[in-house]
Amino acid sequence: MAAILIVDRIIKIAVVEMFIPNESQMIIPGIFHLTFVLNPGAAFGLLAGQTWIPVSTAFLVLLGIIYVQLRFTIENRLIRLAMGMVGGGAMGNLLDRILVGKVIDYLDFPIWPFVFNFADSMIVIGSLLLVICFYRQEQKTSG
Repeated sequence: MAAILIVDRIIKIAVVEMFIPNESQMIIPGIFHLTFVLNPGAAFGLLAGQTWIPVSTAFLVLLGIIYVQLRFTIENRLIRLAMGMVGGGAMGNLLDRILVGKVIDYLDFPIWPFVFNFADSMIVIGSLLLVICFYRQEQKTSG
């Protein structure tokens, strides 16, 4: 979790230092841009102006991950990694909401309609890994 949070903070600090809001720099024409956006909502800009919902959700996710990590012996390293990815990403975006009031987004792929960030990516990838791990575990125990 700590590594994800540190990488996320370093990237976001660099973006804030190098760009002004809504400024965009084309990296690979038509494929990838860096675009500094302050997102007032949750994923995909949903729930704009209702910061308490994503903040509460992030706290609950973090408490759940910390509880599971401390309470249970999880020998599957991939599950531990995935929980760290989700937790670190949640902490990164939670810190933005607390410090800035909005989430700092910057990864812009023109084929995707939304700008997102490293923390968002870690949450999505970590969640997918958890689903895959739990599915595989279920397959082992039921068959």
